[in-house]
Amino acid sequence: MKSENRSHEETNQQVVYSFFTEVGIINQLISTKLESMLPGRMSATQFGILGHLSRRPRGETPLQLSNAFQVPKTSMTHMLSVLEQLQLISLAPHPDDGRSKVAKTTKKGAMFLQQTNMEMGNALAPVLSNLSDTPFKKALPHLERVRIALDEERDSPQSN
Repeated sequence: MKSENRSHEETNQQVVYSFFTEVGIINQLISTKLESMLPGRMSATQFGILGHLSRRPRGETPLQLSNAFQVPKTSMTHMLSVLEQLQLISLAPHPDDGRSKVAKTTKKGAMFLQQTNMEMGNALAPVLSNLSDTPFKKALPHLERVRIALDEERDSPQSN
Protein backbone atom coordinates (compact mmCIF):
# COMPACT_ATOMS: atom_id res chain seq x y z
CA MET A 1 0.00 0.00 0.00
CA LYS A 2 2.86 2.40 0.85
CA SER A 3 4.53 1.86 -2.54
CA GLU A 4 1.17 2.43 -4.24
CA ASN A 5 0.78 5.78 -2.39
CA ARG A 6 4.35 6.77 -3.28
CA SER A 7 3.73 5.90 -6.94
CA HIS A 8 0.51 7.94 -6.92
CA GLU A 9 2.34 10.87 -5.26
CA GLU A 10 5.16 10.69 -7.84
CA THR A 11 2.61 10.63 -10.66
CA ASN A 12 0.86 13.70 -9.18
CA GLN A 13 4.19 15.51 -8.85
CA GLN A 14 5.08 14.64 -12.46
CA VAL A 15 1.72 15.97 -13.68
CA VAL A 16 2.11 19.20 -11.72
CA TYR A 17 5.71 19.59 -12.94
CA SER A 18 4.65 18.94 -16.56
CA PHE A 19 1.77 21.42 -16.21
CA PHE A 20 4.06 24.22 -15.00
CA THR A 21 6.69 23.31 -17.62
CA GLU A 22 4.08 23.75 -20.36
CA VAL A 23 2.82 27.02 -18.83
CA GLY A 24 6.42 28.28 -18.64
CA ILE A 25 7.14 27.39 -22.26
CA ILE A 26 3.91 29.05 -23.41
CA ASN A 27 4.80 32.15 -21.38
CA GLN A 28 8.27 32.28 -22.95
CA LEU A 29 6.89 31.89 -26.48
CA ILE A 30 4.19 34.53 -26.04
CA SER A 31 6.57 36.95 -24.28
CA THR A 32 9.09 36.67 -27.12
CA LYS A 33 6.36 37.30 -29.70
CA LEU A 34 5.03 40.25 -27.72
CA GLU A 35 8.47 41.79 -27.19
CA SER A 36 9.10 41.68 -30.95
CA MET A 37 6.15 44.10 -31.31
CA LEU A 38 7.10 46.47 -28.50
CA PRO A 39 9.09 49.68 -29.02
CA GLY A 40 12.77 49.85 -28.19
CA ARG A 41 13.73 47.53 -25.39
CA MET A 42 10.35 47.52 -23.68
CA SER A 43 9.81 44.17 -21.95
CA ALA A 44 6.78 41.94 -21.69
CA THR A 45 6.81 42.68 -17.95
CA GLN A 46 6.57 46.42 -18.60
CA PHE A 47 3.70 45.75 -20.98
CA GLY A 48 2.11 43.63 -18.24
CA ILE A 49 2.44 46.53 -15.81
CA LEU A 50 0.65 48.77 -18.30
CA GLY A 51 -2.16 46.22 -18.62
CA HIS A 52 -2.36 45.84 -14.84
CA LEU A 53 -2.65 49.60 -14.37
CA SER A 54 -5.32 49.85 -17.07
CA ARG A 55 -7.57 47.69 -14.86
CA ARG A 56 -6.94 49.99 -11.87
CA PRO A 57 -8.14 53.48 -12.75
CA ARG A 58 -7.19 54.80 -9.29
CA GLY A 59 -3.62 53.66 -9.93
CA GLU A 60 -1.18 51.79 -7.71
CA THR A 61 1.97 52.63 -5.81
CA PRO A 62 5.34 51.23 -6.87
CA LEU A 63 5.27 49.03 -3.75
CA GLN A 64 1.85 47.60 -4.67
CA LEU A 65 3.11 46.93 -8.18
CA SER A 66 6.34 45.33 -6.99
CA ASN A 67 4.29 43.02 -4.75
CA ALA A 68 1.87 42.17 -7.57
CA PHE A 69 4.70 41.40 -10.00
CA GLN A 70 6.97 39.91 -7.33
CA VAL A 71 9.98 42.02 -8.26
CA PRO A 72 12.13 44.22 -6.03
CA LYS A 73 10.86 47.78 -5.58
CA THR A 74 14.02 49.16 -7.19
CA SER A 75 13.36 47.09 -10.34
CA MET A 76 9.75 48.27 -10.38
CA THR A 77 10.83 51.89 -9.99
CA HIS A 78 13.13 51.50 -13.01
CA MET A 79 10.40 49.87 -15.13
CA LEU A 80 7.94 52.61 -14.17
CA SER A 81 10.44 55.32 -15.12
CA VAL A 82 10.80 53.77 -18.58
CA LEU A 83 7.01 53.67 -19.00
CA GLU A 84 6.80 57.27 -17.82
CA GLN A 85 9.50 58.37 -20.29
CA LEU A 86 7.44 56.74 -23.05
CA GLN A 87 4.44 58.72 -21.72
CA LEU A 88 2.47 55.48 -21.27
CA ILE A 89 1.94 56.08 -17.54
CA SER A 90 1.99 59.07 -15.22
CA LEU A 91 3.57 59.15 -11.78
CA ALA A 92 2.01 61.62 -9.35
CA PRO A 93 2.32 62.17 -5.59
CA HIS A 94 0.06 59.88 -3.58
CA PRO A 95 -2.96 61.92 -2.44
CA ASP A 96 -2.92 60.39 1.06
CA ASP A 97 0.83 59.90 1.54
CA GLY A 98 3.15 62.50 0.04
CA ARG A 99 6.17 60.19 0.41
CA SER A 100 4.80 57.77 -2.17
CA LYS A 101 3.71 58.04 -5.78
CA VAL A 102 0.77 56.62 -7.72
CA ALA A 103 1.21 55.20 -11.21
CA LYS A 104 -1.68 55.48 -13.65
CA THR A 105 -2.09 54.69 -17.33
CA THR A 106 -2.22 57.72 -19.62
CA LYS A 107 -4.50 58.06 -22.65
CA LYS A 108 -1.48 57.34 -24.82
CA GLY A 109 -0.80 54.24 -22.70
CA ALA A 110 -4.39 53.01 -23.04
CA MET A 111 -4.28 53.49 -26.81
CA PHE A 112 -0.89 51.77 -27.02
CA LEU A 113 -2.20 48.83 -24.96
CA GLN A 114 -5.28 48.48 -27.16
CA GLN A 115 -3.24 48.71 -30.40
CA THR A 116 -0.65 46.18 -29.24
CA ASN A 117 -3.36 43.76 -28.09
CA MET A 118 -4.95 44.01 -31.54
CA GLU A 119 -1.56 43.35 -33.18
CA MET A 120 -1.02 40.34 -30.90
CA GLY A 121 -4.47 39.06 -31.82
CA ASN A 122 -3.56 39.30 -35.49
CA ALA A 123 -0.20 37.62 -34.88
CA LEU A 124 -1.92 34.76 -33.05
CA ALA A 125 -4.70 34.35 -35.63
CA PRO A 126 -3.01 31.32 -37.24
CA VAL A 127 -2.84 29.56 -33.87
CA LEU A 128 -6.50 30.33 -33.16
CA SER A 129 -7.46 29.26 -36.67
CA ASN A 130 -5.59 25.99 -36.24
CA LEU A 131 -6.91 25.17 -32.74
CA SER A 132 -10.18 27.14 -32.52
CA ASP A 133 -10.97 28.87 -29.24
CA THR A 134 -12.19 25.66 -27.56
CA PRO A 135 -8.95 24.70 -25.75
CA PHE A 136 -8.59 28.26 -24.49
CA LYS A 137 -12.16 28.37 -23.18
CA LYS A 138 -11.79 24.98 -21.51
CA ALA A 139 -8.42 25.75 -19.94
CA LEU A 140 -9.19 29.24 -18.65
CA PRO A 141 -11.30 28.28 -15.58
CA HIS A 142 -8.65 25.75 -14.51
CA LEU A 143 -5.81 28.23 -14.99
CA GLU A 144 -7.73 30.83 -12.97
CA ARG A 145 -8.17 28.33 -10.12
CA VAL A 146 -4.45 27.53 -10.13
CA ARG A 147 -3.57 31.26 -10.16
CA ILE A 148 -5.96 32.00 -7.29
CA ALA A 149 -4.53 29.10 -5.24
CA LEU A 150 -0.97 30.30 -5.89
CA ASP A 151 -1.93 33.90 -4.99
CA GLU A 152 -3.51 32.71 -1.74
CA GLU A 153 -0.49 30.55 -0.89
CA ARG A 154 1.88 33.48 -1.58
CA ASP A 155 -0.18 35.79 0.63
CA SER A 156 -0.72 33.33 3.49
CA PRO A 157 1.16 33.95 6.75
CA GLN A 158 2.62 30.40 6.63
CA SER A 159 4.47 31.11 3.38
CA ASN A 160 6.20 34.24 4.71
